Amino acid sequence: MKKVFVNGAFDVIHSGHLDLLDFAGMLGGHLLVAIDTDDKIRYNKGADRPFNSLKNRKHLISMLKPVNAVVSFNSDEDLAAIIRHYDPDIMVKGSDWRGKKIVGEEYCKEVVFFERTNNESTTKTLQDFVDRRRML
Repeated sequence: MKKVFVNGAFDVIHSGHLDLLDFAGMLGGHLLVAIDTDDKIRYNKGADRPFNSLKNRKHLISMLKPVNAVVSFNSDEDLAAIIRHYDPDIMVKGSDWRGKKIVGEEYCKEVVFFERTNNESTTKTLQDFVDRRRML
């Protein structure tokens, strides 16, 4: 059974997230998803994020069919330790990570890039919402 690993904030779930997790789930028999803590998202994205709490994000992701387990991490060191312990056969990253330093890649047998079929992102989704509200 191949072990597959994905990580991210998963703040506002959109179809891009679902496509990524579906793709990752088809690559192996067990999918572990690691989710950024609220503090880590605030540090990376700003004081107005996350939109959804870690508890809610973990619950939502854990209910998705391809996902077998969900953990959280607060730092790159935490993330690397999770990956090292899980020892995944495959790590799946979005294609926007191609050519960048990927935390924990040295603990994976293979990194596979998911090619986005749309331009969705949580930041874009939230900005679109704000922009629509301003037009009212």
